[in-house]
Amino acid sequence: MKKILIGTHNKGKFREISFLLSKKITKISPNALKIKSPKETGKTFSQNASLKAKYFSKFTKLPVISDDSGLCVKALKGKPGIFSARWAKKYGNFNKAMKIILQKLKYKKDRSATFVCSLSFKNSKGRIFTVVGRVNGSISFKIVGKKGFGYDPIFIPKSNSITFGQMPKYKKIMSDHRFIAFKKLKQKVKIL
Repeated sequence: MKKILIGTHNKGKFREISFLLSKKITKISPNALKIKSPKETGKTFSQNASLKAKYFSKFTKLPVISDDSGLCVKALKGKPGIFSARWAKKYGNFNKAMKIILQKLKYKKDRSATFVCSLSFKNSKGRIFTVVGRVNGSISFKIVGKKGFGYDPIFIPKSNSITFGQMPKYKKIMSDHRFIAFKKLKQKVKIL
């Protein structure tokens, strides 16, 4: 495999997936092919990830890898979950969405949360492989760290005292939910 389309318009996700893929593979963005994002109509991360892989593959003969991921906060009944990016849009940006989460958790004892990532790979023959990676942790009391993207500055992974937003890039990428999903995908798709 010489080229792959990474089915996301999110720059942070594009960077992380590019980093995980072999350096020998040329990574193409939907922006380069002027492809817009599909409507996310799935009810789970896996449904949305495979929906995106199928959608982007309609525009290219290249293999496609796509991602659907989000933050699930236990005290908020799993929200924002699959609506993580949509919350950011609804409230103005990720910073405002994080403030809303911190506000909602102000008087909650349970601050546990899980970061979930589903990756879907569609090969040039049309076969789809979908996996899920999870990282458990908790929500910090304030927004900390300028590294990472999305909700990284409020998520402290288990056995850590700092947020994903404070971690050095390499440490974060090699320990997050996307990396766990990617390892599983690699077992199914050797060419990655």
